[in-house]
Amino acid sequence: MLSSYDPVYFELSWSILSTIGIGNVLFGFLVCNITSFSQISAVPLITSAAGAIANGLCYYAFYAKGNPVKGKAVASAFADLFWLLRDLEPCVIVSALRIMIAIMRVRSILDRGDSYQEVINNLHIGYFVSIAAVECISAYFLLTVFASAKTTSLKVAIEADFFRYLMRSTEVRLALLAVIGVMRAITYSFQTTAQSATNVASQLDRFAYTMECLFPFVM
Repeated sequence: MLSSYDPVYFELSWSILSTIGIGNVLFGFLVCNITSFSQISAVPLITSAAGAIANGLCYYAFYAKGNPVKGKAVASAFADLFWLLRDLEPCVIVSALRIMIAIMRVRSILDRGDSYQEVINNLHIGYFVSIAAVECISAYFLLTVFASAKTTSLKVAIEADFFRYLMRSTEVRLALLAVIGVMRAITYSFQTTAQSATNVASQLDRFAYTMECLFPFVM
C-alpha cells in the first residue's frame, strides 16, 4: 500500500518552495503599491516568480507518476532555465554551466536512470562556486562605488546614514550568498538520486536551497 502511494504536490517540499516564491511575488507587489515600481524592485519579483515555476516543473519532471518521458525531459529543461533566470547572473560561465546541467538532466531522463548523476553533481559544484565568486566580486566593486561616492559628494556626506545602510545591506547580501553558494557546492556533491533528498547531505542541501528561496526578502 505504501509502496504504491503517489504523493500529491502539496505533500512535498517543492510545493512549499513554490509557495515561498509566490508569496515573495505577492509581497513584492504590495510593497511596490505602497512605494513605487522601479527596475530594482522588479529583480526580486522576477527571481521569485522564476523560482516558483522551476519548483513546480521539477515536481512534474521527477516526482509526478505517469507523465510521458518526453514531457518530463521538457519540464526538466525549462526548470533549469527558470532556475538560471532566478539566479539572475550575467556571467557567461554560470550560464554555460546551468545549460550543461540542463542537457545532462534531459539525457538522464531519456535514459531512464541516474547514470549522469556524478557529472551533474560536478557541474553543480562549479555552478554554485561560480555564483559565490561572482557575488563576491560584484559586491566588492559595488562597495567601492558606494565608498567613493560617500567621500566625494557633499550631498552624500549629509545623507551618510543612507549610504551606510546601502553598504551594510550589500555586505549582508555578499555574506549570505557566499555562504549559501559554498554550502550548496559541498552538499550537492553527495547527491545520489536526481532531485531527491535521500541522505543527510542532500537534506542540508534542501535547507540551503530553502534559504536561497527566501533571499529576495533580503533584497
